[in-house]
Amino acid sequence: MPSVVIIAGGVATRLRPITETVPKSMLVVAGRPFIDHQLRLLRKNDIKRVVICSGYLSQQIEDFVGDGARYGLSVAFSNDGEKLLGTGGAVKKALPLLGEDFFLVYGDSYPTVDFKLVYDHFRKDKGRGLMTVFKNHNAFDSSNIVFKDGKIVIYDKKNKTEEMEYIDYGLGILKKSAFEGVTAREAFDLVEIYQDIIYKNQMSAYEVFERLYEIGSLSGLADTQKHILNSYT
Repeated sequence: MPSVVIIAGGVATRLRPITETVPKSMLVVAGRPFIDHQLRLLRKNDIKRVVICSGYLSQQIEDFVGDGARYGLSVAFSNDGEKLLGTGGAVKKALPLLGEDFFLVYGDSYPTVDFKLVYDHFRKDKGRGLMTVFKNHNAFDSSNIVFKDGKIVIYDKKNKTEEMEYIDYGLGILKKSAFEGVTAREAFDLVEIYQDIIYKNQMSAYEVFERLYEIGSLSGLADTQKHILNSYT
């Protein structure tokens, strides 16, 4: 299985004031920092190496996770530095630490899908990227994808339309080559990479039928805590 990048550098404005002194990844969920649950989930999916893209209050995450040995993982960090790089800039900076293809997990996502099935689908399609998608109907967050006949037609977080019934599930795969030709700008959103691949018809899609769990909102935080507590009993 390839490495996993956890994108955990954002400031989590939707969760203020609780994220003013604690990064989102370190919020306590079911008795442990959320990133603890993420790393345990990754190990259950036979992941062995993780790169954490950190930024805002990053030292707290680095001090807690360390080298990842207690999870049976090898963990490395790629820090944004003084200026936050956005999701795309952060991953681009981390590329020297990664193989030719890698999973992407957002720092607030808890993807319960089988990673091996997703990766097998990616290798079969031979694209430069893959997004997992879920038919959301704006239930858990704003839908942002038009998905038809097994293809992602439109992915746009800003310009929402009634056609958008699906949402990105919080787990993706990219090849390093997806970043070829990216402008020299340091800070940018990963959406730009995904949209470029979709436009070039090089994006695979894997539909997930299990509901989305995330801690990007207070309601999502409560639902995810309940799910994790139930899964441990």
